[in-house]
Amino acid sequence: MLLLAPGGALAQGSNGESLVLGVVSVTTRMLNPLLPVEREFMALTSLVYEPLVTLDDDYLPQPALAEKWEASASGASWTFTLREGVVFHDGSPLTSADVVATVEEILRLAADEANPNKGAYATLKYFVSKITATDERTVVITTGRKNYGFLYAMNFPILPKAYVQYENPPGTGPYAVEQFVPAEYLWLSLNSYWWGGKPKISEISALFHAANRDLISSYEYNRVDAVLTRSMTAAQYRSGVSSLNLSYRTKQLETLMLNRRSYELEDVRVRKAIRAALNLDAISENAYMGMAQRTDTPLPAGSWMYKADEAVFRQDLELANRLLDEAGWKDSDGDGIRDMMREGKNVKLSLRFYVYEEQDNSVRLNAANQIVSQLAAVGIEARLPSASMTFREVQEKLAAGSYDLCMASFNMDFTPDPGFLLMSGNTGNYSRYDSKAMDKLFEELRAAIRREDYQAKLFQIQDLFAEDCPFICLYYRNGAILTRIMFTRTRDIREPDVLRGIEARAD
Repeated sequence: MLLLAPGGALAQGSNGESLVLGVVSVTTRMLNPLLPVEREFMALTSLVYEPLVTLDDDYLPQPALAEKWEASASGASWTFTLREGVVFHDGSPLTSADVVATVEEILRLAADEANPNKGAYATLKYFVSKITATDERTVVITTGRKNYGFLYAMNFPILPKAYVQYENPPGTGPYAVEQFVPAEYLWLSLNSYWWGGKPKISEISALFHAANRDLISSYEYNRVDAVLTRSMTAAQYRSGVSSLNLSYRTKQLETLMLNRRSYELEDVRVRKAIRAALNLDAISENAYMGMAQRTDTPLPAGSWMYKADEAVFRQDLELANRLLDEAGWKDSDGDGIRDMMREGKNVKLSLRFYVYEEQDNSVRLNAANQIVSQLAAVGIEARLPSASMTFREVQEKLAAGSYDLCMASFNMDFTPDPGFLLMSGNTGNYSRYDSKAMDKLFEELRAAIRREDYQAKLFQIQDLFAEDCPFICLYYRNGAILTRIMFTRTRDIREPDVLRGIEARAD
């Protein structure tokens, strides 16, 4: 059911000064940005709340509520100076005490073992050892992560000290909350005291929908000016004269995990053969209908931190067959599946392959079936279970190492540091990759204060990733903004700042 906000806020539609958005939201009951429960909803709260540091179109740190910062010579501490004259929507001034209180609340949530919801910024616990307010505009943070990546962790929203645990606290952003009715609508009005100037769009209303089909229907029948969605249905809409389809990159990295403790995958030549057998561009187009951005490493393609030789990662069936031959896998009986003698027995190159289905579509299972077909072309059998599996079931397989191949997705952090996937024994290292050289590179990365040095280490990490092939990166999933109003000139649209640019100043 669609309801209109009082006072005709939603009826203004497309007058160039207001915008009506459509979003799927059924479970969000509060606006507190530290505890989000729906991904698209974070795009709305990012208009209300602001961080110390923001990330520009080149994914580089830029001043937000902190007008400047400085690292100590060792990188063990960082001093942030807040902008002068910033006020929250309730009229209270922004001070260093608010920053300290917000950080302490994030750390409290992360350490609360009784609460399964650790919040959206729980990884801050790895970056903050101590936080101190030295005066009303100065904050000093002590950290064990003495590197350039520390700045990316400062991208958390700042709340007033007195309201950090409130359901709907005031923010400092370009838009303030006028009304919020969970599962129905959110009405935002222009913050005339915003430090960034006066935005061109003065009013934003969000209508909440129960499902993507309802959302798309609202767009088709002009009930909303724009919608935010990760639904595959959005792929059918092409940009035209009266409507635009803008892609945005989510934080969801899709991978094909390879269990290096499976004897079939111990040999790097087999892992590289699997990589060479895959046509990921075709899978992206056929399964994901283009709503995915190829990446050959854990870093997002096109960014300053990304380095990959396309020739290494593109499909090459001749190379795949040659590598499998060299590794001793032959099709001795002509059944189309390679085999070899191992410990006196003939064994098949037949791999257990697990994937879980998404709630509202079968896109991941479709992708998995295409992977099965492409591997079969070079004599590798990938066996999917006959019954569909849940996320929890697949997660248990990964944790136990009871798999050979597995499609696994990861919600990547703001900080460009994929150590949790690649360092020995780390939390996301389900491939059981164990490399002293890689561990050393991450140790050096986490000691690099200058961006140039940090970038150089990321490049070396990606070179070694390509050489060792511990697992295969597939894509970053994309979402879509369908809109009749060009409300942003942002070049790199990404989660959670999907609406970044909407606050652009009026001419």
